[in-house]
Parts: sequence; structure tokens; C-alpha cells
Amino acid sequence: MFQRFWKVMNDDQKNGPAGEPVAPEAVTEVKEITIGMQEFEELKAKVTKSDEYWERLLRQTADFENFKKRAARERQEAVKFGNESLIGRLVPVLDNFEMALAAAAQARENSPDSLKTGVAMILTHLKTLLQELGLEEVDATGKPFDPNLHEAVSQQETIEIAEGHVVQQLRKGYRLKDRLIRPASVIVAKKPAG
Repeated sequence: MFQRFWKVMNDDQKNGPAGEPVAPEAVTEVKEITIGMQEFEELKAKVTKSDEYWERLLRQTADFENFKKRAARERQEAVKFGNESLIGRLVPVLDNFEMALAAAAQARENSPDSLKTGVAMILTHLKTLLQELGLEEVDATGKPFDPNLHEAVSQQETIEIAEGHVVQQLRKGYRLKDRLIRPASVIVAKKPAG
């Protein structure tokens, strides 16, 4: 048989009037509890198990904190270097512009035609690159006005194009896959007055 003595304190005995702890000698009531060997072993096993759980909790908490720090660091790097692939694909376009300017500076008679041809080639190269990345032009001319894709800057009276259709596109719009990047700026047809 094992005997344990437990000091039992009432709530008013735990702390004094100013909230400071009371000395152990001030405790007035002591209870004696007797437990058997089997109960003692069960308590001992439960204490061991609770210690294991506590250690596991501490490890998992530390692992989770490390995961949060690593995820934040990776997110910052993704934001910082997110355009790296795109920029790497645009660098050859910059090279082509520089070569076109150098060729225009050295050319004599055919300068306007060769420069025009070179710039057209660069534009085609850039458009192809952007289309590969998912960029689409929003073509609005002659189509019904759609406020989800078009931005009306004015209206024009006309009988040639149906009312509510786009008469003229002033600036192209663009979509990246299914997301609108920039609406097309358009002039919309309306019926003539009278």
C-alpha cells in the first residue's frame, strides 16, 4: 500500500488578501489518500503518457511554426521572382529592338523601309510570345457593346451601324486567359436625333 498526503486548500486559502500566495504552514486541512499498487502503476503510466503527449505537442508546434516561416519565405520569393519567366522570354524582344535601332542608325537610303520591316518583325515576335502566355486581344469593332469587355468613351450618331454596336475601337482591350486585363475603349453607335 502506498500512502499519499494531499494538501487541500480552499480558494480563500490559496491567496492572501492582496493576492500573494499563502505559506504552506497556513494550510489547515490535510487529507490522506491510500491507493493500491495497481492504481499507482496506472497513474504512473498515465503520467508517462501525458509526458509523451506534451513532448509531441511541443514538437508539432515547433514544426508548424517552422512551416509557417518557410511558407512565408517561399511566398515572398514567389512574389519577388514571379515574373522571372516572363521577363526571361521578353529579353530577346529587347535585343531585337536594339538591333533595329542600330541598323536604322547605320542604314542610308532604305532606312525607313528596313526600319519598318524590322519593327513589324519585332511586333509579330512580341504578339506571338504574349499569345503563348495566354494573352488575347478583345476585338470590338462592329460587335454589340458589352460593358464587361468594352469601355465606352463616347457615342456617335449613325445609321450605318445598329444602335448599341461599336462604331470604332480607339484602344485595344486584352484578356489574360479568362480575366480581363484592360477593356477596349470604344465609340458606341446611337440613332440619329429626329
